[in-house]
Amino acid sequence: MPELCVGERCWAVPTGSNLLDALNAGGCSVPYSCRAGSCHACLVRCLDGQPADALPDALSADKREQGWRLACQCQVVDDLQVAVFDPRRDGLPAHVCGLDWLGAEVLRLRLQPERPLRYQAGQHLVLWLGGVARPYSLASLPEEDGFLEFHLDCRHSGAFCDSARTLQLGDELRLGELRGGALHYDLDWQDRPLWLLAAGTGLAPLWGILREALRQGHQREIKVMHVARDSEGHYLANPLKDMVNKHYGLSVELVLFDQSAQALAALRLPSRQTVALVCGAPESVEQFARRLFIAGLPRNQLFADVFTGHA
Repeated sequence: MPELCVGERCWAVPTGSNLLDALNAGGCSVPYSCRAGSCHACLVRCLDGQPADALPDALSADKREQGWRLACQCQVVDDLQVAVFDPRRDGLPAHVCGLDWLGAEVLRLRLQPERPLRYQAGQHLVLWLGGVARPYSLASLPEEDGFLEFHLDCRHSGAFCDSARTLQLGDELRLGELRGGALHYDLDWQDRPLWLLAAGTGLAPLWGILREALRQGHQREIKVMHVARDSEGHYLANPLKDMVNKHYGLSVELVLFDQSAQALAALRLPSRQTVALVCGAPESVEQFARRLFIAGLPRNQLFADVFTGHA
């Protein structure tokens, strides 16, 4: 059996073992969220030896050259020595500069990083709070905001959310890897209708993308649909309504979950050139995508990001 080493500690693991499972079984407490190679919370650095990697393109070429791998996507096939991601050593410090509740369940967290961070609307970051990591989409814009903004769904108890509830202004978090994700705004879309469909805090990245589209002078109509459990769940209702009043061609539809099937069935594409961006929990994204395809949206004009379970 191959030998897995972390620091001075080494132990044997069965050939083909999932690296994330082997590390956690060995007491290394490597965090994870999606186990699909999307959240990047389970980054480890290979110091000696290489695992079998099922998703090599998930990391940039420079990250891979430095030895970084996603533990959830790797199998131990030979002797392997790794170093787990240490937020104190490898993460970028950021301090809480804004903290308020948007309704009873969504915590708006604003962070000031130690150095400026280059990013685009729709990307997400891994946030480290103590020893707990969680990926969150950015709701801010680098061109307009002097902070990083995140919308945390705190309906359910979880290690990260429970800790976030106790945060105070000035507290320090650490930032992990910046990820591109599937959501973005493309300047080539300026003359095409743009639909933004979100459920819950899936609205966070689309809020940034909406502002980016308007900042870039989007020429065609923009439709926003937000699905929530109740009226309080429409946590950006007022800012969205204010934006509608200021921008001709922007429409917003606020829908409750028990009305979502009917609202989606009523959708009619204004053009076959429509581009749709959708975000939310897996079941919501699946529902959005299915109805959009039925409405005639070409598959290559749908961009989706799925939020995983709470942590």
